[in-house]
This record gives sequence, structure tokens and C-alpha cells, in this order.
Amino acid sequence: MDVNKIRSDFPTLNVKVNGKPLVYFDNGATSQKPSLVIDEVANYYQNYNSNIHRGVHSLSQIATQAYEDARSKISKYINSPKSEQVIFTKGTTDGINLVTNGFERGFLKKGDEVLISAMEHHSNIVPWQLACEYSGASLKIIPIHDNGELDLVAFETLLTSKVKIVALTQVSNTLGTINPIKQIIQKAHQKNIPVLIDGAQTVQHMKVDVQDLDADFYVFSGHKMFGPTGTGVLYGKEEWLNKLPPYQGGGDMISSVSFEKTTYNELPHKFEAGTPNIAGGIGLGFAVDYLNKMDFDWIHNHEEKLLEKTTEGILKIPGIKIIGTAKEKGSVVSFVHNTAHHYDIGTLLDQMGVAIRTGHHCTEPLMNRMNVTGTARASFAFYNTEDEVDYFLACLEKSINMLS
Repeated sequence: MDVNKIRSDFPTLNVKVNGKPLVYFDNGATSQKPSLVIDEVANYYQNYNSNIHRGVHSLSQIATQAYEDARSKISKYINSPKSEQVIFTKGTTDGINLVTNGFERGFLKKGDEVLISAMEHHSNIVPWQLACEYSGASLKIIPIHDNGELDLVAFETLLTSKVKIVALTQVSNTLGTINPIKQIIQKAHQKNIPVLIDGAQTVQHMKVDVQDLDADFYVFSGHKMFGPTGTGVLYGKEEWLNKLPPYQGGGDMISSVSFEKTTYNELPHKFEAGTPNIAGGIGLGFAVDYLNKMDFDWIHNHEEKLLEKTTEGILKIPGIKIIGTAKEKGSVVSFVHNTAHHYDIGTLLDQMGVAIRTGHHCTEPLMNRMNVTGTARASFAFYNTEDEVDYFLACLEKSINMLS
């Protein structure tokens, strides 16, 4: 595949920042969008803007079909058994909150436990803290080793009959660690414990098969996989989605309403109250169309080269330490310098046109575990190039020298 051809599909990659060509290494926060997605979002608003599922007029029928086509595309992309098991959300955070809300109301009680890991994003920590606070359950943490890998021995020790759900990231947004999700799910299922997987840093980099993983819940965000912001997906096993109570009440999630009683709608509408982000959902479907044209073996090899080149180059700069050195890593490099602050590094790089992330990356407990206040983070996508890595490394060394 031709990286330059791919880059031409993403208009934002052509902009200049502070007079310099943009080098966008903040893909872990959000990805750029191809013209295909941008144009289709505009097409909806310009040519068939209408509400869905409720209208008999032509525009409503067209919009409904486009929105449900997007659901079908996503269902096939993750190999869901049925498109009805694909719930549209606002993003990963919203999907996790949907599940935590249901468990808090229907499945957690005092003495129960929820098991997460030390590397989780705040969106997979705080909702479970709230659920435990309201239900009386306890939150237990799977520790990690110094290299950023899960302590699997500790995991098996913590996996007792008290645990009612395991919630875990597949790829760490800060460390880049790729967790052995399939093995973890198998261990949990041996004790009839359901598992929720945060796939926010996964679906844009590798093929995901929810049936092969046997995940009970799988959540991800549209904006990280080249789709619009404010979009996301919760996949759930049909058995669990039927057992969970509705997350929100309102239009579209009902079958019938009286002042005495409300009957809830069937899946997926049971969890989709109110007018959704119609344009965003349709745009996400076209992002999936774009990804379906990609060769994921090529993506893996290309991003691995970027990761290796960046890692080798960073380690040649005196005073830098990489945080997260797991054997299996996604295309993320987090690092600190022994004197230069990560915020100052990011600010100077921005002056040279390089966009990275600085701070705690919504993983404060992980920062505490690794004994740092924050890191500088470079995260890649398939449209990044080795030339960009060379420029980034030169700018990084220059920034360090200026700050030392």
C-alpha cells in the first residue's frame, strides 16, 4: 500500500502548524478523518437530514436506512452474530457507563467485587467506582509489572467467586501494552464471570473478532478509528443485553407507554433513547468502509516499523526513559526526561509542527504506579511515515537541548 496515497485521503494532514508541515503523532487521543467520512457527514445534512425510525416520509426513510446500514457495517467489521447486538453510543466512556449502570442496578451487591487493572483509562475506573459506591461492592485491581505487563499470576488469585465482572483494556493508551485478552476471558469464563473489553486503542490497528474473543461486552470509540467525534459502539452478547435494564428513558427505547407502565423496545433500541447522532453514526459506517479497504497485515507491519524506529531513536537521546516496555506493544511510545518536563517538551515540539500528547493521559493511577507525574506520548496511525519519525526525533533532541 502507498502511504502517500493514503495521506492524500486525509485533508488535515496537509495543514501547517506554526508555519511547519503538521506531523500528527497524537492518534491515541483522536485520529484524523478521511474525506470520505467528512463528505458523507456533510451529505447527510445537505441532502437527507431527517430524524430516524419514526417518520414515514422519504427523507426519514433514507436517513433510517443509512443509519441502520452503518450498524450492519460495524457488526460485520467486528464479527458480531447480529447487528442488533451493536449499540450506538457517544463513545467508549458512554458504553462503559451503560454497562456499569446496568450492573449497579441489577447485578452488584455488598460483598461482590469488580476486577479491573492498574493500567486502565479513567473511563474504565471511575464508572466502576461509582457502581461499587452505590451498590456496596468492592473494586479490586490487577497489578502490573515494571515493564507494563499484567501480573497474570495475581489476576488468577484475584479471580474469585466474589468477582461479578472483569473490565479490562485490550491495548493500554499510555503504555501501549497489548494484553492477552483471549486468555483472560477464558480464565474468567471458567468461573462464569463476564468480561468487558475496552477496545478504544484496538479496532483501528487490528482486526477484532468478538466471537473469537468470546467477549461479553466490547466497547470502542468512532473518533479514534477515523470516524466522527461523539460516536461509539457497545457490543454485547444477546443474553447480557437482554438482562441489563435500560440505561436511559425516552423516545425510541420504548414499545408502549402508559402512566401505569412502560414496555421496553427490542434490541438495539432498548439502549438508544432519544434522537441519536445520526450524521455521526452514518459517518462511522463510512469510516468502516475505509478501513475495510485496508490490508491489516500491512498496517501491523507499517506501524511496528514506526514504533521500532521511534523507540530506537528516543533511546539514543541522553536522559530519556521509556515508560512501558512490554514485549507485545501497540504503536504508542510514552517517555520522560530526567530534567525536561513533558509539558515543556510538548510545547516546543508544537512550535516545530509536531503534535504529541503530554500529561497523565487519563491514567493517573498508572502514573503513580510508574512513579511519574506524566509522560510525553507519541502515538501512530497507518498514515504516518518514517520521514515524520526522523523529523520528530530531530525536533525532540533539539527540544531537550534547549531545555537542558
